[in-house]
Amino acid sequence: MAVAIKKVGVIGSGQMGNGIAHVAALGGFDVVLNDISADRTKSAMATINGNLSRQVAKKIITEDARKQALARITGAERLEGLADCDLVIETAVEKEEVKRKIFHDLCAVLKPEAIVASNTSSISITRLAASTDRPERFIGIHFMNPVPLMELVELIRGIATDDATFEAAKTFVAKLGKQIAVSEDFPAFIVNRILLPMINEAIYTLYEGVGNVEAIDAAMKLGAHHPMGPLELADFIGLDTCLSIMQVLHEGLADSKYRPCPLLVKYVEAGWLGRKTSRGFYDYRGDKPVPTR
Repeated sequence: MAVAIKKVGVIGSGQMGNGIAHVAALGGFDVVLNDISADRTKSAMATINGNLSRQVAKKIITEDARKQALARITGAERLEGLADCDLVIETAVEKEEVKRKIFHDLCAVLKPEAIVASNTSSISITRLAASTDRPERFIGIHFMNPVPLMELVELIRGIATDDATFEAAKTFVAKLGKQIAVSEDFPAFIVNRILLPMINEAIYTLYEGVGNVEAIDAAMKLGAHHPMGPLELADFIGLDTCLSIMQVLHEGLADSKYRPCPLLVKYVEAGWLGRKTSRGFYDYRGDKPVPTR
């Protein structure tokens, strides 16, 4: 039987979490946004309101739609607040042990028929599902960043994911107005299997002195018509996330071509993670970004 999804829980109120809450609420779903503190949830709600207001200004949505979407979102500091959700999507940091702990604790409070999903960008859905009491009701629903603007969602079945769960996830994504790409459960799936090695190679190009930051980004923007240069994009994604995905690829596929560039490792060790820390391949602390190399 197909599962009817009406109420959606989102674990994590960061960039991906608040984006998913935004589009789910606009899609007509009741949303519970969970994070470990009320301050984080309050900040996320302000971000969502700001992004919705921009959509109103651009005439993408109406003012009534903005108000109705905001009214559909409530905050919860404890996982118990997600107990009556039909679907819960996890958006925590890209570390398997963190996600597995969340799923273990979440399943203890969820109703038996609820679907659990991960927004992971690289980690095995089959392995994550094994940490739950419902692997047949577990699926990967990978949104792209920024969620309100990006049209694609990757759907990834684990080995145990049943047809009803897959169909329910497809219906949910379609109601958000997104397009679906179905991926097999291989490291980094489709988008990041292609995108992150390109970014890693751009970092090697910088590391080896082939070009500086500005030259590399300009070359790909003007020569390949990419909207953002690969180093600028890495800063936008977060260098820690880029490193985590490359490590998953390197370990999962056992191929030296996926070895993370030492310069990427060094930046992450320095805490220069990109836009979210105001320094990465660019320094964002001034009026305009300045290359750090």
